[in-house]
Amino acid sequence: MLSGQLVGCLFSMAGRVCLSRSSAGLGTIGPVEAAIRTKLEQALNPEVLELRNESGGHAVPPGSETHFRVAVVSSRFEGLSPLQRHRLVHAALSEELAGPVHALAIQARTPAQWKENPQLDMSPPCLGGSKKTRGTP
Repeated sequence: MLSGQLVGCLFSMAGRVCLSRSSAGLGTIGPVEAAIRTKLEQALNPEVLELRNESGGHAVPPGSETHFRVAVVSSRFEGLSPLQRHRLVHAALSEELAGPVHALAIQARTPAQWKENPQLDMSPPCLGGSKKTRGTP
């Protein structure tokens, strides 16, 4: 089961699904999240696009848009390796990854793969701080 609050179903037409989930629970979609969504829709024409802002689970100020998890289901991924799929996502989001986005977890699947397992994975809890503050070498 997914944790986080469903923020909105932005569209559901022609069999396409687009969801936003926020672990911060703020109930709003910020400008970085909106840009990520728009760029992935334009570049990959996904059948399913689930985007979760996981920034609230990390040591960042409230309302931050720095940590995201995305599930992109697109026929453009047919015949591509996972690395090639991730490169397509990274290319679409190069501006965000060079700036405000610190972490992006990607699930890039074909429609058949999504049909087998139609859920967005969970990220492990953030340990916070640095290695020095956690006592790790």
